[in-house]
Amino acid sequence: MSDHAHDSHTGPIKTPAQLLWTSFFSFVAPIFIIIGLVYYVTSGDKPAAGAVDPELATAQRIQRVGTVVLGDAATIAAAMAASGAAPAADGGAAAAPTAALSGEALYNKACVACHAAGVAGAPKLGDKTAWGPRVGSGLEALTASVINGKGAMPPKGGSTASDAEIQSAVEFMLAAVK
Repeated sequence: MSDHAHDSHTGPIKTPAQLLWTSFFSFVAPIFIIIGLVYYVTSGDKPAAGAVDPELATAQRIQRVGTVVLGDAATIAAAMAASGAAPAADGGAAAAPTAALSGEALYNKACVACHAAGVAGAPKLGDKTAWGPRVGSGLEALTASVINGKGAMPPKGGSTASDAEIQSAVEFMLAAVK
C-alpha cells in the first residue's frame, strides 16, 4: 500500500536523463534562441524602410532644419540654391530688405509684449503717471535707452529694427501720453 501511495505523488520526470533534457529545453534552449534572434536583428545591412540608398536616407533624416545666411539678396539666393532650399512663396521677396516699420507697427510687433501689461516695470502705453519722468528726459535720451537696453528691456526691445524705426516707436509711445 505504501508503494502505491508513493507512485501517486511522483512527477513526470522519472530518470536523471529526463531531468537533463528538461533542464536543457527549459533554460539553455531559450538562451540560444534569444542569442540567435539578437544576431539576426543586428546583423547585415538593412536599408531604411522605402529607401534605396541608405546613406542618403540617413543624411535626409539628420539634416539641419534651417540655416542663417547674412548678406545681400544675391548671396542669399546663391546660398539657397546651394542648399537646395525652395525660394519663398512670394518669389524671394522675403530675402529682400523690408520697408521701414512705422512707430505703431514696431510697437505692435515688439514693444506691446511688455508695454501693454507693464511687464518687469515697463510703463504701460498711455499711462501718464508712469511716463511722466521719462518724458522729461527727452526723446533722444529715451531713444538711446531703447537702443542700448535698460533694466529688463534688451537692446532695441529685442527687435532688429533700425535706429530710425526705434525712434519712431518711441515717438508713437510718447504721443499716447501727451
